[in-house]
Amino acid sequence: MPPLERHALLRSVSHEHHEALVFCWRLRKALEHGADPTEQMGPAVDFYHRRLLPHFAIEEEVVFPVLGALDPQVKRAIAEHRRLTRLFLSKGDPLSTLSRIEDELQAHVRFEERLLFPRIQAVATEQQLERIDRMHGLLTGV
Repeated sequence: MPPLERHALLRSVSHEHHEALVFCWRLRKALEHGADPTEQMGPAVDFYHRRLLPHFAIEEEVVFPVLGALDPQVKRAIAEHRRLTRLFLSKGDPLSTLSRIEDELQAHVRFEERLLFPRIQAVATEQQLERIDRMHGLLTGV
């Protein structure tokens, strides 16, 4: 599927989806090459705290409200955020947990990029897009 063109004010948030896909790819490759799953959990949890948690906050506080809390796709995205949070913080079997993280994070990113973000971009006002960009900058320091 060709890359979808993002409004300039949504690109920084959308770029974080790309970073999550790269994380998934690296994780998959590490596990395929015999990396110790227990040792991989530390960097995965660090990625969650440094990158995903702020990203989820931006989406939930300023991106998703464009469509509203009752929108079925917004509800799905928030539920997936919660499920991913539980996985990243899980104390269960590291190999199983990391495999699920990789599968679910990749599917989540593709859902948001292919279905949710195009709808948000289509209905967001310029003021809403500017607020998303401004809040992203405040929360990430970029």
